[in-house]
Amino acid sequence: MPSVRTPDPNPGWLSEFQLEETRSRVPILYVEAVPVRLDSLGQVEQVGILLRGSATTGTLARSFVSGRVLHGEPIRSALMRNLEKDLGPTAFPQLPANIVPFTVAEYFPLPGITPLHDARQHAVALAYVVAVTGECDPRQDALELSWLTPQEALSPAILDELEGGRGILLQQAMAHLGALA
Repeated sequence: MPSVRTPDPNPGWLSEFQLEETRSRVPILYVEAVPVRLDSLGQVEQVGILLRGSATTGTLARSFVSGRVLHGEPIRSALMRNLEKDLGPTAFPQLPANIVPFTVAEYFPLPGITPLHDARQHAVALAYVVAVTGECDPRQDALELSWLTPQEALSPAILDELEGGRGILLQQAMAHLGALA
């Protein structure tokens, strides 16, 4: 099946063959971000959910901002790079001074070990909620960004559309922010 994955804009890290070989042997570190828009009191008004082509199924799926942490790259830089890659340069994400993830997510290639699944690899993701204040223009393999209220985002239909079990992460993110209905 042909890949729908965006070509790596910095191919100096690993070739596609080397990445596949590495994925089969060691966990890969990722960052994931749930973009949100906040009101003047810091309460979540909207949650941003991406529509993208799924590399694992070849279909469209809902997801969050996500990407690898490159060798020698600080977590803060990886988070900003992936936010810009998926949301565009004018999203203006607001990272806090202390970037502590709301959870650490572990994806396994075999379904059933955890609710999170990635058929390509064993991956560990540091998951963040990031407020954005600018205009979002999805880029690369992110086809569309939908802004939903927390109640809409937590509907069973949306949770089921989130790729790889990420509905669990969205529920954890909203609980972390006190935005559960």
